[in-house]
Amino acid sequence: MKPDSISPGVLRQTLDHALAYLEALPEAPVGATASLDALRSRLDKPLPTRPVDPLAVVDQLVRDVEGGLTHSSGGRFFSWVIGGKLPAALAADWLTSTWDQNAGMFAVAPAAAVVEEVCGRWLLDLLRLPSTASFALVTGCQMAHVTCLAAARNGVLAARGWDVEQRGLVGAPPIRILSGDQRHGTIERAVRLLGLGRDCLIDIATDENGQLRAGPLRAALASAPGAAHIVLLQAGDLNTGSFDPYGEIIPVAREFDAWVHVDGAFGLWAAASPAYRRFTDGVENADSWATDGHKWLNVPYDSGFAFVANRQAHYRAMAHHAAYLDHSAVARDQVDWNPEYSRRGRGFATYAAIASLGRQGIAQMVADCCRHAHALVTGAGALPGVEVLHVPDINQGLLRFPDPAPGASEDDHDRHTEAVVARIVASGEAHFACTTWRGRRCMRVSVCSCATDAEDIGRAIAAIGNAL
Repeated sequence: MKPDSISPGVLRQTLDHALAYLEALPEAPVGATASLDALRSRLDKPLPTRPVDPLAVVDQLVRDVEGGLTHSSGGRFFSWVIGGKLPAALAADWLTSTWDQNAGMFAVAPAAAVVEEVCGRWLLDLLRLPSTASFALVTGCQMAHVTCLAAARNGVLAARGWDVEQRGLVGAPPIRILSGDQRHGTIERAVRLLGLGRDCLIDIATDENGQLRAGPLRAALASAPGAAHIVLLQAGDLNTGSFDPYGEIIPVAREFDAWVHVDGAFGLWAAASPAYRRFTDGVENADSWATDGHKWLNVPYDSGFAFVANRQAHYRAMAHHAAYLDHSAVARDQVDWNPEYSRRGRGFATYAAIASLGRQGIAQMVADCCRHAHALVTGAGALPGVEVLHVPDINQGLLRFPDPAPGASEDDHDRHTEAVVARIVASGEAHFACTTWRGRRCMRVSVCSCATDAEDIGRAIAAIGNAL
């Protein structure tokens, strides 16, 4: 058998394994149950010297990872903002691997290029962003930030007569990135990757809701009038889900010719729901936006989206041309809009997800997650020994478990909270994780899966009660 030939038996057996996993998912322990030592003992084998039957390899792989998979795509995973997987998106993702398209250029994979064109148009419509904005389908919000901030770097320096793509950053006008102090760590990584350095990040204290306000922002912008400025806003704080007041903030940024970038990893999807889009009013007036598909759109990993209002700055930051490349004069070549060239055709899963749900289905999925998050936090908050720190505005909430011992300190409350969360996870009934918010350890509640239903919420509340 040739190494690259496909045996139907392998694929049929793989389908059986996949279906068995999916069928067991609703009742499986949510967290991984195998220890690190156990996984290494099974998987860390000597490098094979001879070919092995693919069917045997797949069967062995399934056995060896048993207990080492986190069932995050089920209905009772609430630790981080990790979505489930829509049936059509999963099916399209399987086909993506089968078709094995290098989705870098139209000439290489025409259907993949056209699918991404359509996805971009649909996404801009769903998220209520300018229809003229450019876009890129990337691996996740981390690379969406890199893409958008690369365009921002190009745009703010070009406005000062500096071609950063040609001349680099040595000797360039200084860039300052102003952000609320609750920003996500992916921003720092994006800044480092772009060669701007941590020192360019200026954190501004936010209010009790985690929102950036106009007064402090104006003062920070005015303190360095000669610098090129990028203002980072949030659509969905990672702990509370709060949104910055765009109608108040963006006009201030405009006074100083600042580029406004929005981290909307999950919260930007509130715009797709009539019931929650009020939180995103005015966000369309920003300059760039980043969000994920593998969060609230519930497509398989990996999937992120970058959008840029200034198409020329986006193109200048990303475009790549060479004599050996066959660029299209009429179709969109993806390589000109994202950091990758050789890349998976991730547009197929996004296309299938949107096509299967439509506008109304996506709006309902967003609203359902928000409703379930509220029910989980308020239901758990009614239990003895639970303190509610934040009732969800959308799909993010915070709970804390104070130590009941007389005279318990804040450190004791932190330790007790972590111990309760560990017991919940160990039960296998639900999965939560701790975070630090306003200096206190608490349990973050994040509901982002299309699989979550009212029964899952009831089981999670019961698991919290049992752990207490």
